[in-house]
Amino acid sequence: MKVLITGITGFAGSHLADYILDNLPDAKVFGMIRWRSRMENILHIEDRIHLIEADLKDMSSLKKCLIEVQPDRIFHLAAQSFVPTSWICPAETFAINAIGQINLFEAILSLGISPKIQIAGSSEEYGLVNSNEIPMKETNPLRPLSPYAVSKVAQDLLGWQYFKSYGLKVVRTRGFNHTGPRRGEVFICSNFAKQIVEIEKKKRDPIIYVGNLEAKRDFTDVRDMVHAYWLSLEKGEEGEVYNLGTGKTYSIKEVLDMLLTLSKVDVKIEMDPDRLRPSDVPVLLSDSSKFKKLTGWEPQIPFSQSLQDLLDYWRERA
Repeated sequence: MKVLITGITGFAGSHLADYILDNLPDAKVFGMIRWRSRMENILHIEDRIHLIEADLKDMSSLKKCLIEVQPDRIFHLAAQSFVPTSWICPAETFAINAIGQINLFEAILSLGISPKIQIAGSSEEYGLVNSNEIPMKETNPLRPLSPYAVSKVAQDLLGWQYFKSYGLKVVRTRGFNHTGPRRGEVFICSNFAKQIVEIEKKKRDPIIYVGNLEAKRDFTDVRDMVHAYWLSLEKGEEGEVYNLGTGKTYSIKEVLDMLLTLSKVDVKIEMDPDRLRPSDVPVLLSDSSKFKKLTGWEPQIPFSQSLQDLLDYWRERA
């Protein structure tokens, strides 16, 4: 089996490659990279995977990549995935996420190949959720509150449309927040962990800068999340959409408190206005029963372990 991962150098993409290499010895892993891709997340597996240069915004390179690989499965993880950046660069976010996916689909159609395709959506698609709509089911209305969320809704619905219109073998997932080692430092758990480690090492004053601490999120360990990604193509129904999450929320303040308990540093907490978003989603809580019933998937790694591993990741690097 030949597996193509777009975004293989990223957080989830690199962990998905790890999962496949560790659990599916007959699978051959290919990764799509750009010339400027940061490679640190895959250095430990670089000799076990096959990297091909291509760009979602360049149809010619996509076709060349697909012709070379002839993938049986595609995990489409490449994206501009940081919500705050989407406020600054909304058009670029949409170009990468939505237009890039159209290019990928059109390249697949033009070549007449028929891989199974996972589209990695986001819980941010749900956006403004009423109190009687929590936890979120796949049938919830989509009311996105950021340019990033709008771009993921577009990806999600394009997956549905290309399935219905052209028979593309698309399975859509809406992953709720996931974290763990290798998470980019701009994302909240990783950002807090890095600040704490820098304080531990006396590299910064004992002040933690925060944004909105009241938001509540459903956090899954990335290693459990990529297992779910694999199962979405192994057992998921083409054309369907599945929530992926634990069904439990933590406030951002609780996340910070847990990290501080694991570290035991003495710090002050200061609000940084630049960390506040123009609009924020108060609660994201998944009802993942549809996916769990179909596949038997259950998250295995406790959130406390995810945070410990994230702290240790930064202790090795900061």
